Amino acid sequence: MTRVIKFTKMHGAGNDYIYVDTTKYPIENPEELSRIWSAPHTGIGSDGLVLIGRPQNADFSMRIFNADGSEAMMCGNATRCIGKYLFDYRLTEKTEITLDTRSGIKILKLHIADGKVDTVTVDMGIPADEPVDYDGKGAKPMKEQPIEVEGERYVATTVSMGNPHLVIFVNDIAEVDLDTIGPKLENHPLFPGRINVEFAQVLGEGKIRMRVWERGSGITQACGTGACATAVAAALTGRAGRESIIIMDGGSLNIEWDIATKHVLMTGGATKVFDGEIELT
Repeated sequence: MTRVIKFTKMHGAGNDYIYVDTTKYPIENPEELSRIWSAPHTGIGSDGLVLIGRPQNADFSMRIFNADGSEAMMCGNATRCIGKYLFDYRLTEKTEITLDTRSGIKILKLHIADGKVDTVTVDMGIPADEPVDYDGKGAKPMKEQPIEVEGERYVATTVSMGNPHLVIFVNDIAEVDLDTIGPKLENHPLFPGRINVEFAQVLGEGKIRMRVWERGSGITQACGTGACATAVAAALTGRAGRESIIIMDGGSLNIEWDIATKHVLMTGGATKVFDGEIELT
């Protein structure tokens, strides 16, 4: 029997996903559908699939599946898009929303302009260490430690934003062959569960240029948790202060690491691309 699933394609700073309200359109096999629908030529085309639900412990919930079908812990850009989706489609009148994710409940503050969501600030919580056994003496925080891939040596810092990130600062980001080095670092033996990879260049005046290789999706236009991890790593290593503008291929995000609460606050836009329908047999 054929069912019609209505969806909305949205992006945050170019990080695009397919959004489905599962209270209206239940999805039984999201891993498979994410692979099929995310395909750029034979499907809808996206970085993955996001399912919106209604849990008992928060206003709404989010499950996110990468383009390869693997389930992600968290996506900052998707959280902002969900905030816009919920308000603009009148599923809520709240301008502060609690969202249940696999990395905990996040608080979304919606900034309204002309009756619609313009930008969203997401409380991403307190960043954590991502322990790594980089010297064979047991897992521990990895800060400015060497890592090698096929003879190429980098200096890296790991940060967890509910999902794992490897941040590498370079002098010239244009010289990084991300398509080649990204998957090698993602699947490095140090990270048995794989890892997200960010290369970053400090530009000065609070600005940092960043490119990302996302675990399970490859090169994407932006990564919200990656932007947060980069800002935190820059502060931890003395390259920046507590506030940074992270400039990615698809756009910029404002990241503040609040000194009082230790929470990371991410602010940026969210854009609807189009609504659509797809048949499910």
